[in-house]
Amino acid sequence: MGDVPLPSRSDRPVVRAVRGGQHLIAIALVTVGLIRALLTGAEPFATSVVALAMLAWYFAGMIFVESLLQRSRRVLWWVVLLAVWGLAVVVSAEFVWVAFLLWMLAGYLLGMASALVVSALVFIVVVIAPLIHHGTTNYASVLGPLIGGVFAIGIARGYLQLVREGHEREQLLDSLTRSQREAAHLQDELALAQRHAGASEERTRISRDLHDTVAQQLSSIRLLSHAAAGKAVDVNDSKALAHVGQLATESLTDVRRIIAALAPAELEAAALPDALETIVGRIRAEAAAQGSTLRADLRVEGMMPAIDTESEVALLRAAQSALANAAQHSRADRVVVTLACQDDVVRLDIVDDGVGFDVAKWEASTPTAEAGYGLGFIRSRLVQLGGGIDIVSSPGEGTTLSAHVPLRLSGEAGNQREEAL
Repeated sequence: MGDVPLPSRSDRPVVRAVRGGQHLIAIALVTVGLIRALLTGAEPFATSVVALAMLAWYFAGMIFVESLLQRSRRVLWWVVLLAVWGLAVVVSAEFVWVAFLLWMLAGYLLGMASALVVSALVFIVVVIAPLIHHGTTNYASVLGPLIGGVFAIGIARGYLQLVREGHEREQLLDSLTRSQREAAHLQDELALAQRHAGASEERTRISRDLHDTVAQQLSSIRLLSHAAAGKAVDVNDSKALAHVGQLATESLTDVRRIIAALAPAELEAAALPDALETIVGRIRAEAAAQGSTLRADLRVEGMMPAIDTESEVALLRAAQSALANAAQHSRADRVVVTLACQDDVVRLDIVDDGVGFDVAKWEASTPTAEAGYGLGFIRSRLVQLGGGIDIVSSPGEGTTLSAHVPLRLSGEAGNQREEAL
């Protein structure tokens, strides 16, 4: 026998109406029993005392009904009410009709099996009370209480089912409300993350475009102006061309400074190893938040010199792309990122134990602009820097990605390009 559930907020008006009807029934039955007992010659004082005792104990329980939701308390209250009713039946058989109220309370407060057992005992008392007091009974005195008892228990069980369904409905609504709030919160976080990711990608795209267009054109202008200045016969022309070359050099310096400022956010205040640790830590945190088994680790072998920004950006993008694939598509349990510098080559290896893919099919595919910073575009950038990317994978065998670029210390790339010009 479980505890009686509290009525839900939406069902409380109905519950109050049902309880109000129950109170009226209690008052009516006790009053009718008292009047009929007095009319049949029962002792007035004893009759009035037991009638008032029944009503007092009943309403005392209704006043503290919330405390009766515990099994032991509600059973004790009902047993005391039953005992007072039994005393009233001893005083006068006219109180047997109060059994209708007892059956209703039994159906609500007790478990179904217990309610049927005690209801049967109450029915026995209802049947034999007239025999004890009057020595006779009739079919109406038996069938009437029987029908009334079944009806009363049915009302009580329906009322209890109403309360339970309302309680479950309220819990469901609360759960849906919480889920809606969590979904809205996650949506806000996703939108924020997308804005950050979009801003970072846009910064890198602009820096790449500046390098591939404006910077290259300024380098060409500088080269041509120097060559023309050396061949110019007129002194003024030679000075003008030299001035143009100087302006191109200064502008090229400014463009390189802008390109460096537009580097990925992870590289703004940290070197490549720290930036890699940031994105690996982010992958770990996202996997933990999603309940994934993915474990990500970073290994940096030996001392890593400060390399040029373009190489750092290309290697960082390669790591981001490979880690994103491992987290979202490969269903990997473990991914290891290794950064090393050997023989004037900076190498970044990303190894996962996921489902792998068909490298030949990927090699044959054509990258599109919509693909963003996929592996195809990253390979293109690495090749432009004199490096490359190697991928070893097959379905069911995991994936090994190895990106490499020539070692160029920070500032050295620009110097080498200037010397070549």
